[in-house]
Amino acid sequence: MLSGYPALNPFYIFIFLFFSLSYIFVKIFYTKIPAFIHDLLLWIGSFWFAMLLYFVLILFLTDLLRFSDFIFNFLPLWLKSPDEKTKMLIGITIIFSVALIVLLGFINRLNFKVKTFEITLPKKAGRLSALNLVMLSDLHLSPINNENFLQKIISIVNNLNPEIILLPGDIFDDRAEVLERNEIGKSLNDLKAKYGVFAVTGNHEFINGVAHSVKFIQGKGITVLRDDFIKVGGTYFIIGRDDVSKANFTKEKRKNLSDIISGINEDLPLILMDHTPVKLNEAVENNIDLQLSGHTHNGQMFPLNFITKIVYEKSWGYLKKGNTQFYVSSGIGSWGPPVKLASDAEIVNLKIRFL
Repeated sequence: MLSGYPALNPFYIFIFLFFSLSYIFVKIFYTKIPAFIHDLLLWIGSFWFAMLLYFVLILFLTDLLRFSDFIFNFLPLWLKSPDEKTKMLIGITIIFSVALIVLLGFINRLNFKVKTFEITLPKKAGRLSALNLVMLSDLHLSPINNENFLQKIISIVNNLNPEIILLPGDIFDDRAEVLERNEIGKSLNDLKAKYGVFAVTGNHEFINGVAHSVKFIQGKGITVLRDDFIKVGGTYFIIGRDDVSKANFTKEKRKNLSDIISGINEDLPLILMDHTPVKLNEAVENNIDLQLSGHTHNGQMFPLNFITKIVYEKSWGYLKKGNTQFYVSSGIGSWGPPVKLASDAEIVNLKIRFL
């Protein structure tokens, strides 16, 4: 594209390096740069990752087109051997097309959707016949998914009048000190639910320092269950597992589910939060009634959703195996790029009936 304009090469190289290294730079030097510079570079680097994905896809499709033309010889001459002006026009078109795709994904990421489902659990929960549960997965709080972002979500959640709120991991996308510096997360205190707010660790809590992450979450009035359970209202149990990535960051394995619930009253409903939806049979074998997970984002950006569908038994949505029901959320927040092109930013409202 720039072969006919050699004077622009240094400018292009500078822009490319600036965009591509911004995200990595702030993650390494977050304590040594002013907050404004940190946040600006974080935004730039995050959007660059999204654009890079689609530039690579276009490059792949271009090579595929050229290979097909080599076999079938169908492209016009002006595309086979374009002049400098045509190359420039093609390059500009690609840049604007990718920018438009990313912009649409950014807008979709801010289009919060409430997904309401009715689920029946075939157990009695004392005198409780129904439960209005809100699941809020993968907030990924950061200077990108900031306090204004959080306030809008919490307003929607509270208007659903939840009786219990569950956060199955990845509340963080940055370190606790960065969130505190930017006053991000204060609104978590405003979550209202009759039976309380409960959370588990996701992989990003471990990436950003699990001890500080858990302390931060607990400071917002949220109970964090780490390979533990709690009896709620005397009628049902909430079980929370540390994320499966725990061993990668702490050299300690999380407890087996059977050990966590040893001695639990299985006559009452058992609701499990496990951030990453792996080894789903473990929940089935341990008579869990409902498992709630996140993590996958259903790929977040097309066509990565096809990859998560291959990797995970259930990448997004509802599944029933044996007597265990599962819901894997695509999450309300976004990891890295604030772009959602393969999934919705969803708040899950489960209307649970007990028999």
